[in-house]
Amino acid sequence: MREGTNAAELILDDREDGIFRVHRSAFVDKEIFEQERARIFDKSWLFAGHLSEFPKPGDFVTRWVAGRPVILAHGDDGQIRVLMNTCRHRGNLVCREHKGSGTEFFRCFYHGWIYNTRGQLKGIPGEEAYSEAFDRDALGLEPAPRMHNHRGCIFVSFDPEIESFESYMADALPILDNTLDLGEMEFVQGQFKYSMRANWKLLVENSMDGYHAAYTHERFFHWMRSEGLQSRLSGPQTTGASNAPRGTVPLGNGHVTISYPSLQGRHLANQSYLEKHAGPDLDQFRAGLVNRYGAERARMVEGGAGNYLIFPNLIIIDNFWVFRTFYPTSPDYMEINGWACLPKEDPPALRKARLDWYLGFQGPGGFATPDDVEGLEGCQMGFATYKEVEWSDISRGMKGNLAGGPGELQMRVFWREWHARMTAGRHAKYTGD
Repeated sequence: MREGTNAAELILDDREDGIFRVHRSAFVDKEIFEQERARIFDKSWLFAGHLSEFPKPGDFVTRWVAGRPVILAHGDDGQIRVLMNTCRHRGNLVCREHKGSGTEFFRCFYHGWIYNTRGQLKGIPGEEAYSEAFDRDALGLEPAPRMHNHRGCIFVSFDPEIESFESYMADALPILDNTLDLGEMEFVQGQFKYSMRANWKLLVENSMDGYHAAYTHERFFHWMRSEGLQSRLSGPQTTGASNAPRGTVPLGNGHVTISYPSLQGRHLANQSYLEKHAGPDLDQFRAGLVNRYGAERARMVEGGAGNYLIFPNLIIIDNFWVFRTFYPTSPDYMEINGWACLPKEDPPALRKARLDWYLGFQGPGGFATPDDVEGLEGCQMGFATYKEVEWSDISRGMKGNLAGGPGELQMRVFWREWHARMTAGRHAKYTGD
């Protein structure tokens, strides 16, 4: 059994023989968890929300990002800001509402300090009690050190010296753009919030794992067959010892997709469902895509990129129009946010069908989410034996052997970046096999 919490010893990566293993202390150790917060979450570009959640001046939403309460605010000057949700007086939360519109001010309930939507301090009860040295202008709500708005997707970083957003995204940026090219995208009203008694890295793995679907989500495939629908959730896998999984591509800096967009497109289960329940509206929408992009590019946009990771914790699932983030509060607990990201121009029947598909699989009573929670919480319970059963194996598909079905390259990409960040404080030089 290994001793201590040296992150360098947590990964066994033998590309020559085709063996990849992760020490299970990475899922349970408190010191490792604190190192992750400092070396990964505090040093990354993190997804905070979408502009469609607060589209007009005076609109705002509040949430927690990397353990910090923030306000995503649309200022009265039209500027988008991410403000730290803590009063400059005594630290209380300035805004306690989940969201709002038409707001002019945020008022701290504790002592009544008032801030405008730009974060400027505008009112202090009994301000005459302060000395001449008191500088109201220096006590506005603190903005996040870095913020970037990419086509309505709001990213923040708590590292003022972080590389540019474009550099950080590497080859994942055109994949994200392919998702956003589906239309004028918006987060549908509402938010799917839940928690899980499991380590956050398990959900990274699970969100891109094609191996578990036929077993964990068996009832979904039974339902698909009963509805007469194609049950393929991703592009067909190419088999044979010399081939990589169809479409699984490392994108640099720990980002990875399991289904790289193809000009040939792919007919997925969601399309079978939409054709059945919103055929005429879907035809109208597809005609708009072709008019906008041409036939080949339209197929690539509609086919999407399957499930992909923007490191460390943004999962986008094109087949269900899912944006999902998750933040740990301890080694064995995380809080998850999920949104349905859909084109504004959807005709009514198509919008309904997309939402039914999203909720039927991803929703709190859907075919997938309860199964995944049960599965990952079971893994976490099993990790109580980590001193006796030390290693998890993630070798599937190494050496190009995929005759038995989906591989696990996408997980190894994540772990190689995780290992480089935890040990060297930089991106991994190479994350492929």
